[in-house]
Amino acid sequence: MKNELLNLSLNDLYRNLNTSERGISSTEAQKRLIQYGYNEPARKQKINVLIKFLLEFTSPLIFVLLLIALVSYFAGEKITALLIAIMAFVGVVVSFIQEYRAEKDSEKLSEMIKIKVSVYRDGELKTVDLKEVVPGDVVKLSAGIMIPGDLKIIVFRGLYINESALTGESFPIEKTTNKNEDIAYMGSNVISGTGFGLIVATGLKTQFGKLSAELAKKEEKTDFDQGILKFVSLMLKTILILVLVIFIINFIAKGDFLEVFLFSLAVAVGLVPEMLPLMVAVNLSKGAIKMSQKKVIVKKLKSIQNVGAMDILCTDKTGTLTLDNITLIKHCDIAGSEDEDVLKYAYLNSFYQTGLDNILDKAILKHDKPFIKIIKKIDEIPFDYIRKVMSVIIEEDGQYKIITKGTPEVIFQKCRSFDLKNSVKDIDSEILNSLNQIYQRLSSEGFRVIALAYKPIIDRKKDYTPEDENNLIFKGFVAFLDPPKPDVAQAISGLKNLNIELKIVTGDNEQVTRKICQEVKFNISGLATGDRVEKIDDKTLAELVKETNVFTRINPLQKERIIKAIQSNNHVVGFLGDGINDAPSIKTADVGISVDNATDIAKETADIVLLQKDLHVLEDCVMEGRKTFGNIMKYIKMGASSNFGNMFSMTGASVLFPFLPLTPIQIILNNFLYDFCQITIPTDKVDREYLEKPHAWNMKFISRFMIRIGIVSSFFDFLTFGVLWYFFSYSYYQN
Repeated sequence: MKNELLNLSLNDLYRNLNTSERGISSTEAQKRLIQYGYNEPARKQKINVLIKFLLEFTSPLIFVLLLIALVSYFAGEKITALLIAIMAFVGVVVSFIQEYRAEKDSEKLSEMIKIKVSVYRDGELKTVDLKEVVPGDVVKLSAGIMIPGDLKIIVFRGLYINESALTGESFPIEKTTNKNEDIAYMGSNVISGTGFGLIVATGLKTQFGKLSAELAKKEEKTDFDQGILKFVSLMLKTILILVLVIFIINFIAKGDFLEVFLFSLAVAVGLVPEMLPLMVAVNLSKGAIKMSQKKVIVKKLKSIQNVGAMDILCTDKTGTLTLDNITLIKHCDIAGSEDEDVLKYAYLNSFYQTGLDNILDKAILKHDKPFIKIIKKIDEIPFDYIRKVMSVIIEEDGQYKIITKGTPEVIFQKCRSFDLKNSVKDIDSEILNSLNQIYQRLSSEGFRVIALAYKPIIDRKKDYTPEDENNLIFKGFVAFLDPPKPDVAQAISGLKNLNIELKIVTGDNEQVTRKICQEVKFNISGLATGDRVEKIDDKTLAELVKETNVFTRINPLQKERIIKAIQSNNHVVGFLGDGINDAPSIKTADVGISVDNATDIAKETADIVLLQKDLHVLEDCVMEGRKTFGNIMKYIKMGASSNFGNMFSMTGASVLFPFLPLTPIQIILNNFLYDFCQITIPTDKVDREYLEKPHAWNMKFISRFMIRIGIVSSFFDFLTFGVLWYFFSYSYYQN
């Protein structure tokens, strides 16, 4: 239910919250932080350490051991019961210690990734942690910012907000002065535009907070959890079948109910991989620590398995294939000649726009500053991903002027004339063709290109809208260069050696992308544009992604469709992104990857965060993921097959001999010693051959391995029985 305060007028809200358009003081903020608590959604409830320890005993494997110990105790086998209880207890203690350490390490790593918010405190804008925002704060809204609480929008310019986290609606919502359209909720994020909002509710009092409280009650089962549960289920079924067979056969053959019953229980203990919880906890903890040493923060421990299982990585080229060090190289007019006025217009647009923290704007502002007279900003029309342009309205020498920059194709459509050396003429088909040729030539040389246009404003007004971005005068081009990383070809080769296919999914045009791919020696097996993706259905797209490894002019919704199409072909997909529009794709991918300097929404959504946007770092991350999963699988395969083989041998021996081959306590002691010897598996090395391929849970393989290798080991057991039978006197054992 919506907070009733959001229905109040702005003035009533100011009075109710004892605040103003300039926010509250720092002292008042501290008081309210104590009153309302930290601005955080509900987390999984922290459990008392003692209760958490006791809950470890609810593991299906531990439960089976304790049940067998209890039955053994009442059957008079107190030593056997004690040994079984010790095995269960030791497993629980070590597993608890490792999981507790892993949880604390994960919390410390997560603290390294803090989301910041600009709020008015003491009458001026200050940067604070998102969790320190309180009701009554006035926050600045701009593209890429997560909405830090349920708020009333008090100032806005072209403000579009993505509310899909709450409503499921993929398209951004434009905020206006209409009722219910001047409200934004925690959990959504700003796509474009600027504004200020008055925080009305934070934390659990927000809509998102109430929803998170319900979700926190549910235990999220990852693919890793499902794999462990399937393995436990396989073992329990094996135990049940084998124990029943042993009991029935031996009871018929020997008739001693108690002895046969205890032997059957001992066999059940012998089949239980009681060290599994410990091995999982130790391996995941060790993997997370290793990754942190290699500049990778693991936000979700169990995502480590998916990292190792990843076989396709989708990424943008900026910062991945390139240095992410964009520099303004050219500023030219329609004839391709250097033009200082083009640079001036580009500088004014970038300097006065506030809606998007854009790397191209930063590159323009870092360039040599052109000579500019005293200019006053009147208004702006912020960038959005639908229009693909942004505009500022300025006053220069008493005249109003709109300056627009954006994607060349869009700017071309908005222009009716061009300016060459202060001479304005109409654009005809020949001129338009010339503009396209310049644009295509610059793109083919590897430049990222934006176009600039302007027009004088005769009829002045208070507010300007995208409708004013028409009948413009084309001014020129600004071209940027983002050089490829010198070692990226080696990094791509490294991923290929790990059997990970790289797919480039970018918003840049085909020419720029081809040039960069050529320079880094990335072989393009197939290329598709956003227009083509838009026109085909999901089934056709699933076929297209099989042979296509470069996608250009892709918008956010198309990125998500591409990832889903790849997943439909039974691939484990990773997505590396850092922008506002990357968040849906990061969430959709099996492995969501972001970087430390990414937008808030991208970091919040990711499973792992790279402290350096580098494919070499990701390569190390994948290696650690595969090592971790590989060592877990070692214990599972060794423990399951060995236990099955031993108990299969005991079953056969109990049928062949008129006595039980081992007493229950001998079986349990043997199992305990064997499992104890495997405690060093997490420190073990993993074969290079194993690391070269992605691996996921495969229950059929595990069950086949367990049975086949178990029977092979039993063959040698039976061979030993035969040697003892024929080369040593049988009567020796009878006597």
